[in-house]
Amino acid sequence: MTDDMYTRTRIILGDEGIERLKGARVIICGCGAVGGYAIEALVRAGVGTMRVVDGDTFSPSNLNRQILCTSGTLGKTKAEVACERARSINPGISIECMDVFVSEDTVDSILEGDWDIFVDAIDTIANKAVVDRAALEKGLPVFSSMGAAMHSDPTSVRIATLRKTHTCPLAANLRKQLRDTDTGNMTCVFSAEPAVKVPTEKDSHGKGVLGSLPTVPGIFGLTLASLVIGRLTGARD
Repeated sequence: MTDDMYTRTRIILGDEGIERLKGARVIICGCGAVGGYAIEALVRAGVGTMRVVDGDTFSPSNLNRQILCTSGTLGKTKAEVACERARSINPGISIECMDVFVSEDTVDSILEGDWDIFVDAIDTIANKAVVDRAALEKGLPVFSSMGAAMHSDPTSVRIATLRKTHTCPLAANLRKQLRDTDTGNMTCVFSAEPAVKVPTEKDSHGKGVLGSLPTVPGIFGLTLASLVIGRLTGARD
């Protein structure tokens, strides 16, 4: 990829910042509404090595908010689509696709290797706790998305350590799950807006379907990416 890709980023981050991004190694779990935007920004910023993890496939209900979901990617594996798009943006990127769901059985392989940062953009609380705990115990800085669904106010998006999050039910649940884990190296993006009160629909399995806009999940994902870029380049401790 021509170095022109970094021209405008270099103005902000300088040559050293660009080189740090090129040398960085980032794992991201979840390639959906939040994760898709985080991946997009990290690839365009020039992160050199990534591992993307997601065992799900795109469905029509994803079209309203997931940047990687188009009429052409319906039915395709999210992680594979993420990798294809990343290479189309930066052919020089080293990106690994893991078409698996996060679980106790897969967490060791997901975190295997030498990495700089772990990004959590998954929404299943039990599996979220499993992988966040493992990443923290491995010594990785963790950047984690809390609940982006059922929110409409972009100005209510906040950044805090897990212990200082509030209002978000997912964050409260995760705090309980990780109460015996040192989460001081875990930065969260969450909303201070109480969840929108509307009737919850049910899917064909009787599971509640949470409403979501195209906007707030994207802001969550881009905020995660901004935090990661800041940590990698030294612009944010």
